[in-house]
Amino acid sequence: MNVGIIVYSQTGNTLSVAQKLDQALRANGNTVSIERVEPIHNDSHSSVPLKLKSAPDVSPYDIVIFASPVQAFSLAPVMKLYLSQVSSLAGKKVCCFVTQQLKKAWLGGNHAVRQIKSACKGKGADIMVSGIVNWSGDTRDKQIDDIVSRLSAV
Repeated sequence: MNVGIIVYSQTGNTLSVAQKLDQALRANGNTVSIERVEPIHNDSHSSVPLKLKSAPDVSPYDIVIFASPVQAFSLAPVMKLYLSQVSSLAGKKVCCFVTQQLKKAWLGGNHAVRQIKSACKGKGADIMVSGIVNWSGDTRDKQIDDIVSRLSAV
């Protein structure tokens, strides 16, 4: 399968999980590309409207995995903007994961995953697997291993 991992990562935490997933997917015989969603500026206090410097095309992929941090108990605005600009996910299998600093999924992680799923379903995607990594939690490494295992088995 041709898999695209579409990542927005501000600090590198989300990207590090995506890279582990990339390795596992390749080991299972998939063709994998990690593509970054990047804003022109990343100052949340700026009065300048958010615009994207890079917005990857999902059309070449059989499976698309969206990955983003949680910001302010919600999906990161950069990923929200990107998903709003994706033209169609019809016929695509979609997975997603988010990373969050807080230890409990109900402190934004669950909401962010629902936001990704909703945006993708609205564009015709078949949602398959999702997950959350609580970055400051004691079980972070286990959560990463679990997400990598579940998503690489798709």
